[in-house]
Amino acid sequence: MTLQVGVLGYRFMGKAHANALARLPMFFPDAPDVERDVIVGRDEAALADAADQLGFSRTATDWREVVDEVDVFYNLGPNHVHAEPSIAALEAGTPVFCEKPLAPTLDDAGEMRDAARDAGVPAGNAFNYRFVPAIQYAKNLIDAGEIGEIRHFRGTYLQDWLVDPEAPWSWRNDEELAGSGALGDLGAHTVDLARFLVGEVERVSGHLTTFVDERPVEGSDETRPVTVDDAYSAQAEFENGAMGTFEASRFATGHKNDHSIEVHGSEGSLRFSLERLNELEVLRDGNRGYETVLVTDEDDPYVDHWWPPGHVIGWEHTFVHENYEFLSAVENDGEFEPSFEDGYAAQQVLDAVERSDETAQWVEVEGR
Repeated sequence: MTLQVGVLGYRFMGKAHANALARLPMFFPDAPDVERDVIVGRDEAALADAADQLGFSRTATDWREVVDEVDVFYNLGPNHVHAEPSIAALEAGTPVFCEKPLAPTLDDAGEMRDAARDAGVPAGNAFNYRFVPAIQYAKNLIDAGEIGEIRHFRGTYLQDWLVDPEAPWSWRNDEELAGSGALGDLGAHTVDLARFLVGEVERVSGHLTTFVDERPVEGSDETRPVTVDDAYSAQAEFENGAMGTFEASRFATGHKNDHSIEVHGSEGSLRFSLERLNELEVLRDGNRGYETVLVTDEDDPYVDHWWPPGHVIGWEHTFVHENYEFLSAVENDGEFEPSFEDGYAAQQVLDAVERSDETAQWVEVEGR
């Protein structure tokens, strides 16, 4: 059986996932057969170019015409269009893969989670950093008790693409379209890895700030207000007693895409940076310093599908891994994680950070 895939969105994430779909048969021969069937957007001319470039058979300007025709629906549009198309696809019995964060608001994310529960088909949230081999390696070490009882989690996600106050306004600067700024766009990834590696977050104390209140509209003399955060930080308490700190910024001068985590346990520690994604720094009990492990051996997670040991992979390969896992779950009527349940759980933490900033108090994560 060949899975017909429909994709909403053809820019940044559209290219990332289309590239992943194209790589699957070459490097993952046991992956499901997939056809890039239809790509969806509003601009017909841009759609035609995108279909040609990304290898889709046809185009559509209305997702409603697509969600019950395809075998799998990818929702890669801006955050404010995550809920309605995804819910419609699930109600039609179509498996859905949705970019993160799951939705702009906790209420919308809850509706998406409920639709996934009712549908009974795979519904995946695209937290691709779970599928970095070094992160999978770290997860295995933690689960095996190699670093003991977890005491601390530290996560930072730093970028600098908005440092210039003249950088143009985009939908990511608008609360109605994005929900939040650095918190949802970057912090969602950190929260998901925290949950994946350490466990559930019980309460948080958060702070959000906006450094530039308005930005120019590209191609005009107008400006538009910035209604989301440019940076956030948060303290967290995990249910297992571990302490956490989270931080993200689009104003961290000198950082292009640096997602870094540290996990400290009673018998060792781990450090990882996305800018060196083939490496994991490991401190084991009794050692005096960190050992840098190059996670490229053929018995490391996913590495046997790529190149000989020592030949590193990159950011784009994380999308291949997550697409492989998701589409395999679809073909085999299996389960996929991170699911909409995981996306909603991450959204609960993001919502708590926002509520804490508004009240200047520690707040409980909803449902904990």
